Amino acid sequence: MNIEKIRVDFPILSRKVNGHPLVYFDNAATSQTPSTVINAIVDYYQKYNANIHRGVHTLSQEATEAYEEARETIRAHFNAKKKEEIIFTSGTTHGINLVANGFASEIKKGEEILVSALEHHSNIVPWQMLCQKTGAKLRVIPMTEEGELDMNTFYDLLSEKTKLVFLNHVSNALGTINPIEEIIQKAHQKNAAVLIDGAQAAPHIQADVQQLDVDFYVVSAHKMCGPTGVGILYGKEEWLNKLPPYQGGGEMIDQVSFEKTTYAGLPHKFEAGTPNICGGIAFGKAIDYLHEIGFDTIAEYEHELLTYATEKLLEIEGMKIFGTSVKKTAVISFNIEGMHPYDIGTIVDKLGIAVRTGHHCAQPIMDYYKIPGTVRASFSFYNTKSEIDSFVKAVKRAKIMLS
Repeated sequence: MNIEKIRVDFPILSRKVNGHPLVYFDNAATSQTPSTVINAIVDYYQKYNANIHRGVHTLSQEATEAYEEARETIRAHFNAKKKEEIIFTSGTTHGINLVANGFASEIKKGEEILVSALEHHSNIVPWQMLCQKTGAKLRVIPMTEEGELDMNTFYDLLSEKTKLVFLNHVSNALGTINPIEEIIQKAHQKNAAVLIDGAQAAPHIQADVQQLDVDFYVVSAHKMCGPTGVGILYGKEEWLNKLPPYQGGGEMIDQVSFEKTTYAGLPHKFEAGTPNICGGIAFGKAIDYLHEIGFDTIAEYEHELLTYATEKLLEIEGMKIFGTSVKKTAVISFNIEGMHPYDIGTIVDKLGIAVRTGHHCAQPIMDYYKIPGTVRASFSFYNTKSEIDSFVKAVKRAKIMLS
């Protein structure tokens, strides 16, 4: 893995922040974008900017072909059975809400849906809204001190009343990799559907949706070196055919009259209106770029970064790391005794280092640990051990200033 060559692919990594070389450790919030993806966006607007699926002219045909090629790239990456099972969305949140809206016709009063205690707010609030609409009950799979799911309680909660189980593949706040294979298998034994929020896993783990036998899997492009404002929902064909459309408008129709409207087939049934065309095309290019490096190579290198950073940070007196599962991605959430995470984040930013502070849209996790939030450093394959050294030095400086 030629890290110096890879870093050249990311123009933003050469800039300075507050007079210091940028050290970008906020990858769990959004990853940086390589030139090949940026160029794909520019090429679309400069060479073949047109609406898709609706025109016979050359530009429209070229745009449609590029957009559908991207859908096929994404299908192959996740190993969906058909490209019609890949629905373009504005991101993970959109995909979750699409499924939650559809399940309003599938869930009845008194039935149950299970959520994990490790969820991002976007995988909590839509289901609470669904329960309010339908009278269903929301049950929570608790977490342990290590930041792992309490699987024994999951087995106890799972019952014939369970209609849907939803959880993240990887915790955005702690980096924990959840045992989704086992959860999917056990849920299906009770005839419950499963939705997996793959936003945090997708940059690190190549999920095979057929091997997982998952019913729904959602991701965002901007976590995978792609642009913001685009993502996908994978859904099994039988489920997508069963669920009603999420939005009405152009493209998602078959025939429209004032008396009756019939809907288009998959995937267009869920893709109302003009989509983020260049975003979808660029998403495909981002996946191509990640495959050029290789997901096994990425995982191995990022694990080296995680191990190195963990060892260095634990040398700091008063350091407390939250989320200590053996199975985790390159995320470290921590606090230093007696110091507010926001203050630490502000000081290291002055030294050119970007980290995330706060509750990370995972307030139930922070409530469990009885803390207001954490400092979160999240690494990607374009980061280096020398950057980690600069970060640890900055944290030590912040500790001195705040003592």
